[in-house]
Amino acid sequence: MGNEALGTYTTLRLGGPAGTLTVATETDEAVATVRNAYATGSPLLILAGGSNVVVGDAGFAGEVLLLRTRGIEVVRARPESVVLRVAAGEVWDDFVEYAVTNGWSGVECLSGIPGSTGATPIQNVGAYGQEVAHTIVAVHAYDREHGTIRAMTPAECGFAYRSSVFKHNDRYLVTHVDFRLEVSDESAPIRYAELARSLGANPGDRVALRQARDTVLKLRAGKGMVLDPDDKDTWSVGSFFTNPVLPAERWTALALDAPHWPADDGTVKIPAAWLIERAGFPKGYPGSAGTVAISTKHTLALTNRGAGTTAALLSLARTIRDGVQARFGIELHPEPVLVNCTL
Repeated sequence: MGNEALGTYTTLRLGGPAGTLTVATETDEAVATVRNAYATGSPLLILAGGSNVVVGDAGFAGEVLLLRTRGIEVVRARPESVVLRVAAGEVWDDFVEYAVTNGWSGVECLSGIPGSTGATPIQNVGAYGQEVAHTIVAVHAYDREHGTIRAMTPAECGFAYRSSVFKHNDRYLVTHVDFRLEVSDESAPIRYAELARSLGANPGDRVALRQARDTVLKLRAGKGMVLDPDDKDTWSVGSFFTNPVLPAERWTALALDAPHWPADDGTVKIPAAWLIERAGFPKGYPGSAGTVAISTKHTLALTNRGAGTTAALLSLARTIRDGVQARFGIELHPEPVLVNCTL
């Protein structure tokens, strides 16, 4: 297949044509495609859920690999824990539902996040007090340089805030991810204040797994962060900007009356949404001719209103970034991967 608009495969519904399109439903097919592209020096773009990528209006002239592998396997079971091996193309929220249904705790607060399981370690997906790095015990990846699939430990993955060795690095193709989950009908301790309030609980409390999942889904839906084809507030990549992390002395010098979260390493994380709103960009703020806009439900989501272009979306993103820089002297950085386009 070729010349198909990549917007068909992204949650933003934006992106120009692919040179050629290959669909892999088996890991061997995916690895062979990557190996051949590497051997010939051909450009290759790997897409799975398309929920964390912004593709330029010109598309991608090379080969696009659509990863559609499936499978969840129990590789080790103990009375207190279970290790699950999940195919990279498995829909992430389907895996979360599977874990909750089976009484396995550790990913329930990551409910409703769009995209594939293989993408979650790439940016160390996190929400409502949980990160995939908390439960990942190995990432299986095809290493282009050595031509082999290797199991990488969490240390080798280099997990950091919304980052890992896999992000902005085409050396690896993630094929499977191993998660260790607790055997329990109760959630992991609730870490996020907003979620605790919604549950009528205190931080550190545990609640029923199903209650945690349902509450997170409700919170996300209220912010337009659960995919809905009829709701253009969900035609986005979720949070477009990461929350800035500042050295403690910089935070002190700014003297902002803002929500913030100190970390053990002395840094302080500030919510990007707070900065954006106070820089003059409220929910629903329109971009070019109303074709793109900030979500009416969540300040961090930049949305395609149906007739948008990637150029218009990035123009809006630049306006917001520059406005925050001018108001606070803080530079915002994009969370999604930008393909054939720049901010």
